[in-house]
Amino acid sequence: MNEMIETILAHRSIRKFKNKPLDEEIVETLVQCAQAASTSSYQQVCTIIGVENREKKEQLAELAGNQSYVADNGYFFVFCMDYNRHQIAADMKTIDIHETIQSTEGFIVGTVDAALAAQNLSIAAESLGLGIVYIGGLRNSLEEVSELLGCPDHVLPLFGVAVGYPDAEPGKKPRLPMEAVFHKNQYQSSEETEALLDQYEKETAAYYTERTGGKRTDGWVTQITASMATPKRTYMKEFVRSKGLNKL
Repeated sequence: MNEMIETILAHRSIRKFKNKPLDEEIVETLVQCAQAASTSSYQQVCTIIGVENREKKEQLAELAGNQSYVADNGYFFVFCMDYNRHQIAADMKTIDIHETIQSTEGFIVGTVDAALAAQNLSIAAESLGLGIVYIGGLRNSLEEVSELLGCPDHVLPLFGVAVGYPDAEPGKKPRLPMEAVFHKNQYQSSEETEALLDQYEKETAAYYTERTGGKRTDGWVTQITASMATPKRTYMKEFVRSKGLNKL
């Protein structure tokens, strides 16, 4: 155990921040940490858009489902898959890379690169005593988000990260049992998984019952199956393809 591991294990999403902006030096340090993340084959398929303009932050908050903390934070970062740079580089060398950019493999590389960069930034922020929350709600309205941020073809906003000085101390949600996510040598049997999920359902139901004073008693299995019963953001397939991505 060390300070970094303690920071990682203490993670919780913060959705209420003090009205205190991050210093430019901290912002640049966090971006440098994001850039230091691993990247597939040195491709660096991630761009980060720092949204400082209050009006734009409020518009993003509305587009993300009226999440106030998208606007009210110390700083708001939007992580994008970005092959626009690579296309410009290819044009400089008169090389055709369209099939690579449009491939499913390329799409996976871009999403993984962005996620790794964002997690580096988030852990760095938490190590400085800051709080963070990921904002997947930007994908509710990607066309509008993309237009608002001026994203060209081959650039896809994936999610946001709100960072700031915490003004709340939420409880830490219990994660799945380690045995449910860490399988040795081969994937575990359905019977083993079901037993672990039954255990986790009871644990999370107890957590929510205590946290809400009995107003909410559903566990993780109940929550997740209900939320996944209807597909969400089904427009994304066509929108992603309209950006020249994941077509092959």
